Amino acid sequence: MSDKSGEFRVLDKAAIASALPMSECIDLMKETMETVSRRRIEMPLRMIMPVPGSDSHLGIMPGYIESPQVWGTKLICLVPENPKRGLSSHTGVVLLYDVETGQLRALLDAAAITALRTPAATAAASRVLARPDATSLAILGTGEQAHGHFEALELVHRPTRIFIWGRSREAATQFRDAVAPATRATVTVCETVEEAVREADVVCSVTAATDPIIEGRWIAPGTHVNLVGSSIPAKSEIDADGVAQARYFVDYRPSAEAQAGELKRAIAAGVVTLDHILGEIGDVHLGLCPGRTDDRDITIYKSLGVSAQDLTTSQRIYEAACARDLGQKAAL
Repeated sequence: MSDKSGEFRVLDKAAIASALPMSECIDLMKETMETVSRRRIEMPLRMIMPVPGSDSHLGIMPGYIESPQVWGTKLICLVPENPKRGLSSHTGVVLLYDVETGQLRALLDAAAITALRTPAATAAASRVLARPDATSLAILGTGEQAHGHFEALELVHRPTRIFIWGRSREAATQFRDAVAPATRATVTVCETVEEAVREADVVCSVTAATDPIIEGRWIAPGTHVNLVGSSIPAKSEIDADGVAQARYFVDYRPSAEAQAGELKRAIAAGVVTLDHILGEIGDVHLGLCPGRTDDRDITIYKSLGVSAQDLTTSQRIYEAACARDLGQKAAL
């Protein structure tokens, strides 16, 4: 990878979408989370800087992976008000560096990377934690991540029924109309979260909720829940009882212990301890930790997102871009 040209490749949303399909990214995320659980990484916790007077945050996510060697950083701004402006709630860049020289090798659209790797990682987790016969899916949320999670979970579960809930009925209807042609499933807009959750074998929550929108009493035995929307300690998508009744798995234990809002609230309520984390999803993929043990288990996958996911996704895209001459070349 090392050279003396000083050139780097700039890869936008279109180049990223062309370089790595979701189906391949799902398998890549399985491999990545195995690498994380083997600790073949250097991965400081995400640094989160709030913007005073707003709900916006800046996330800084550096990392290094031993094999294949990847070194880089994601700088991501989370601006919850952006969808009202017609913009992505996530905006920023992923930077890949030459491992030998530190020279910049690629600059990628972080929103596009996040929109790809997050649903792919969720789908890889859902594939091993949900019941094999799961046929119904609830998606809570209607934003960019909801669309990505529809695509990824459609690939691994092939549901026959999909239930959608959003705070805006109009947005939920638009989401339904957008995804319905891409699935054999019947797609229904639900009036309440409870209605969607009670109907589902697999629940995927991708909201910006500060306080829980899911109550544990709505979740039927055998259900798998993906919690994806909240990535800071102050936010939570499910109540303490929902956490307590489930077999609880995380993407990266140090992150979950520090930043998983649902877990922190359940600990504060006195219903669980940190020992409630049964393992990382990479441990489940590797067969080192049992995931689902029977058809009545309620399972939770808590996704906070880790830089390793960004780096392996970006590296795979960069390699494809070099081979196919995608994107633009630049130099500083």
